[in-house]
Amino acid sequence: MVNELHAIAEELGGEPVLGRTLRTETDLQAAIREGFPQKVLEAAAQSAGITLGELAVSLDLSARSLQRRRREGRLARFESDRVYRLVRIVALAKHYLGDDRAATRWLKRSNRALGGQIPLGLIDTEPGARAVENVLGRIAYGGVS
Repeated sequence: MVNELHAIAEELGGEPVLGRTLRTETDLQAAIREGFPQKVLEAAAQSAGITLGELAVSLDLSARSLQRRRREGRLARFESDRVYRLVRIVALAKHYLGDDRAATRWLKRSNRALGGQIPLGLIDTEPGARAVENVLGRIAYGGVS
């Protein structure tokens, strides 16, 4: 979990963006409950290789809500949790696919193992995110996906 937590923190922009160090799951939970700083939106979009509009769709939030949050300073708890879910999937894709560009391509293309759905389009729900994680796990352990 430490390596995964470190990768997630980096995808969120690290300590300069988060304003804190995430050393434990408790630190991560506290950061989500407090609400991530608005700067994580740009870091998450850049990390996933998507626009803020695509980020809004992936998080099932309106682009207008994201723009408002960018002005207000902190995300709501549920928004922070959704951003966490996105960057966790991005970090796993980069780790298992071994290359940022390959991970971005994989996340944006329809996938037969996901019923023809686009992985980024499924992570707006926890069951969808788990399905994407399962496919990534099969890739990591030599399965066809």
